[in-house]
Amino acid sequence: MTVKIINKSSHALPNYESIASAGMDLRANLDEPVTLSPLGRAIIKTGLFIELPIGYEAQVRPRSGLAAKKGITVLNSPGTVDADYRGEIGVILVNLSNEAFTIENGERIAQLVIARHERAEWQEVEVLTETARGEGGFGSTGVK
Repeated sequence: MTVKIINKSSHALPNYESIASAGMDLRANLDEPVTLSPLGRAIIKTGLFIELPIGYEAQVRPRSGLAAKKGITVLNSPGTVDADYRGEIGVILVNLSNEAFTIENGERIAQLVIARHERAEWQEVEVLTETARGEGGFGSTGVK
């Protein structure tokens, strides 16, 4: 699949780091560093603009190392970039740690996964098919 992209950052285009990678790292495109205080959040721009084919979305997801080691994650994870969006990709980062964290220009802050999606057509009914789980919700299937 080919995706059109405009890169207004000073960084290389996102790329897959390994043959089996699902996501490509997104880098911060900053004029000056941004410091997130504990529980602080900010939209960090990437300098990237994309044109996805209809039927696809781009999901903005956290980088696991940044989340595990520093407590920095994507607030609306996964963020969705729709095929008809033409604005700059921004990443809503939140600092869930107890220490301030500074984001530098060019730092890898999130990953982008491009995925196919379907559009649903609703069919209103009076009854749904029964299952063994039924209405069991949060935690109903156990933990072990």
